[in-house]
Amino acid sequence: MKKRLIGTAGILLLAGCNMTSGDQPDQELSELSWDEITAEAEGDTVRLYMWGGDEGINRYIDEYAAPALQEEYDVTLERIPLDTNEIIQKLETEKRAGQDDGTIDIIWMNGENFKRAKEGELLYGPITDQLPAFEEFYDTESLDFAYDFGTETEGYEAPWGKVQFVFHYDSSKIEEPPSTLEELSSWIQENPGRFTYPAADDFTGNAFLRHILYGTASSVDTLLEEPFSEEFAAQEASGMWGYLNEIESDLWRGGETYPGTLEELDRLYSQGEVWMTMGYNEARAESLVADGIFPETTKAFVLEDPGSIGNTHFLSIPYNSPSKEAALTAINFFLTPEAQLAKLDPQYWGENTPINPSKLQGEDQAAFEELDRGGTVLSQEELLESFVPEVDAAYVPWLEDAWINEVVSD
Repeated sequence: MKKRLIGTAGILLLAGCNMTSGDQPDQELSELSWDEITAEAEGDTVRLYMWGGDEGINRYIDEYAAPALQEEYDVTLERIPLDTNEIIQKLETEKRAGQDDGTIDIIWMNGENFKRAKEGELLYGPITDQLPAFEEFYDTESLDFAYDFGTETEGYEAPWGKVQFVFHYDSSKIEEPPSTLEELSSWIQENPGRFTYPAADDFTGNAFLRHILYGTASSVDTLLEEPFSEEFAAQEASGMWGYLNEIESDLWRGGETYPGTLEELDRLYSQGEVWMTMGYNEARAESLVADGIFPETTKAFVLEDPGSIGNTHFLSIPYNSPSKEAALTAINFFLTPEAQLAKLDPQYWGENTPINPSKLQGEDQAAFEELDRGGTVLSQEELLESFVPEVDAAYVPWLEDAWINEVVSD
């Protein structure tokens, strides 16, 4: 809890920090200069609640970001690993209880979780117009930042990273990976037990299903343009259920069970039980190969048809964060070229950056251009050629429920 305030203005800023029905920002905090905000943040602790299932991401926070933020701003960063759905549930509970002094300062999220948080008035903001790094180094008018899975962000989220879905495979066992859904189905049939995917309530498993949906629906454009409804989704998904049921008997353990998480699928891959894994980060295999978890012969591929889904993920501040100045300071730090370059480095996280490269100058521009992302990362050209955007966030929970009925219980 912040103990130092700027006179009466500081008291006022804590009184009206939630997003109201009129979406009015906290005027008192928004009127502080950036120097005043960072001065208020000094000595504070900011708690970042985020998914904790990737060792490279965790090391980026613990070994790079936390020490750098402490040294530069005297702000202590604590990483709290928790499933994003549970984070939102915690905030919803606090909101219902009228708890205006919470324990979460920053949330890492996107998609349906952001939609739920925004609609539930669980966020503080708008925040992006208070972040100097966003104004200086990002395309502030980009639709990638204006919408999150079809939900208008309205400045309540700051872009932290861009990722694209890829498959990873062991090239010592697979000479030529499939490039279409049809080829993937044939490969699974020819190599029984060597492929599976996480359950639909796992982030990666759900993303895999959305690729199948893209490839079996009437068209990608139709899915993107038509507003979500259960009736429309059921109509477009009939081909997807047919595809998934057709490959099921040739999956790992005959499709009798599925990995509950991406971590379980990665473990099967590292042990050689399956020959492919997958993930929503084109560079995540680099650290796993370097750590000896994945085989050195690991390579990546994307499906040319239907393509590879990509999206932007964001950072937000809850309505009842007790350290909003420190949260703003930390988020702005995460958006700087220095922090984004470290995140791009494969020794930590390795994922792509939402920074606009044309806004970088001198040494920053050269550093981004010269960074080697590693041998398991596909070229930027190949990623861009296969890129397809996300569907409406409403498909995510719908797929979770429907997959149980259409595939698991079928």
